[in-house]
Amino acid sequence: MASLDSVSVAVFLGAILVMAGILSSLLALRFGAPLLLVFLLIGMLAGDSGPGHLQFDDVRTTYLVGSVALALILFDGGLKTRFQSIRTVLAPSMVLATGGVLLTALITAPVAKYALDLNWTEAALLGAVVASTDAAAVFLLVHTQGLRLRPRVGATLEAESGTNDPFAIFLTLMLVEYISSGETSLAHIALEFAREALLGAVVGVIGGRLVVLALNRVALPQGLHAPFVTTAALVIFGAAQIAHASGFLAVYLAGIIIGNRPTRAHNSVVTFLDAATWLAQIVMFVLLGLLVSPHRLLSSVGAAVIVAFALMLVARPVAVFLCLAPFKFNWREKVFIAWTGLRGAVAIFLASIPMLIGLSKAYLYFDVAFVVVIISLLLQGWTLAPAARRLHVALPRAERGPRRVELDLPGQLEQQLVGYPVRAKSLYFRRGLIPSWSKPTLVIRDQRILTPVEADPVAAGDYIYLLAPPEKAGALDRFFVDMPPSTAPDPHLLGDFVVLGEHTLGELAEIYGVAVPEEQANLTLSDYFDIHLDHAPKEGAELALDSIVLVARSIGGGRVNVVGLRLPEDEEETMPLTRAQKFKRKLAEIWSSVAGV
Repeated sequence: MASLDSVSVAVFLGAILVMAGILSSLLALRFGAPLLLVFLLIGMLAGDSGPGHLQFDDVRTTYLVGSVALALILFDGGLKTRFQSIRTVLAPSMVLATGGVLLTALITAPVAKYALDLNWTEAALLGAVVASTDAAAVFLLVHTQGLRLRPRVGATLEAESGTNDPFAIFLTLMLVEYISSGETSLAHIALEFAREALLGAVVGVIGGRLVVLALNRVALPQGLHAPFVTTAALVIFGAAQIAHASGFLAVYLAGIIIGNRPTRAHNSVVTFLDAATWLAQIVMFVLLGLLVSPHRLLSSVGAAVIVAFALMLVARPVAVFLCLAPFKFNWREKVFIAWTGLRGAVAIFLASIPMLIGLSKAYLYFDVAFVVVIISLLLQGWTLAPAARRLHVALPRAERGPRRVELDLPGQLEQQLVGYPVRAKSLYFRRGLIPSWSKPTLVIRDQRILTPVEADPVAAGDYIYLLAPPEKAGALDRFFVDMPPSTAPDPHLLGDFVVLGEHTLGELAEIYGVAVPEEQANLTLSDYFDIHLDHAPKEGAELALDSIVLVARSIGGGRVNVVGLRLPEDEEETMPLTRAQKFKRKLAEIWSSVAGV
């Protein structure tokens, strides 16, 4: 009975720790504290040196939980990664994820050798342990601090942090193998890396395709799609590891494959994985905190601080500038990418591998990695937003999207039902605009279900459901948020021929002689972009209008407020203009010059 009681106490205390971690997130979100730091501190307080006095030294369990948690984190990151957004930055991201990790480890190693009195191999191992950035830490802080990064910078950080963990893990394992056995060579390391990367990529791609096939072909009961995908991710990870391939690379690629293919219950899968990943991170961070001994930290904290500052201020910046030198990043973007190399649970997880193997000085690696993570989260984490704004890599934060309901429709994958509350200041309510690829299907008003014809006109407070392709559902958000006041156009963004977005297509047709359908003559240029773009408008977005091309030159309040006109090269010479048209066109040119072009 005593053993049963101890199990019950362990379950009770474990649940209390997890609950405390969840509740602590409220403080982290409110005051900007790095969430990982909070969870680690909870584990430390519960440990044998804290008020909790829990005796915990099970490195094997910590490694098992850390492996599962890290696999789920990488899979969830891949699932949310749109391949189109990272396609243009794959080359710099891959260079950072491999060469950047290696350079960071090599530059950190000499500092670790002399600060901690290690030999060169041990110093290189410590450098490999702290060399990779942590995806969960980076994007959690970007989100909680309200940052919206420039697309290229954000995509580069996303792809790098999602793919550098497998290389750091490989490098750590190779060095651990060399220290424990003393038998390896550069040729052996290169061959092992190529084999693990290639097999991991094959397992990930094949596994991802099989999961997509199973999701769309097998009639699973409602509610089991998300657990099936989560379990399948762990199966892919385990299969790759058993085959001596990179399971972490395999599970990340599988997530990208699944996330970029049309599948059933996609939104419920993403929601479930968010919760599973959140819980996995909490459990992993608390267990890592339990392994920390504050008394043991005192003997190495000074040298660990030196290693941490050398890593942040020298190793990471040098690696980033060297790796991104062949690519067209300006110095501001390079500085921000270097400063955003936050260290998180991955570094502490890697530091547990020498403890699991039983290497000498294993606890030293763990303690130094812990101090590095704490300093990185405190110094880099709390200065992330000011650095982004000072370096001009942060865009104005878009308004938080409306509450969206997405329902999969059995029997097909092309359309899903998307629902929104109708707000009085929304673009849909005030202007009646909706994209051409969506179709209103039903309206809920006062507990009654109405067709769009019965509900016409739609009133504020109604709930409207529309049919839309799953990959475009998020683009509907901008029609159902409150319309902020438009900002003045930036004169540096204007082109040679520009008009304000409030002008109608009919007015444009009268000036430039283009053909406009009669039913669209009263649409403003801003409305035209909203209706025909399948995503929120961005500077440089283009739409054809008969023989001319409309170019979004300035965005204000989430809408195009200044439009540039790209005319056919021969049109200016051959198109006969009336005197009135010439006069209006001249006015447009004068307005352009006055605006500062």
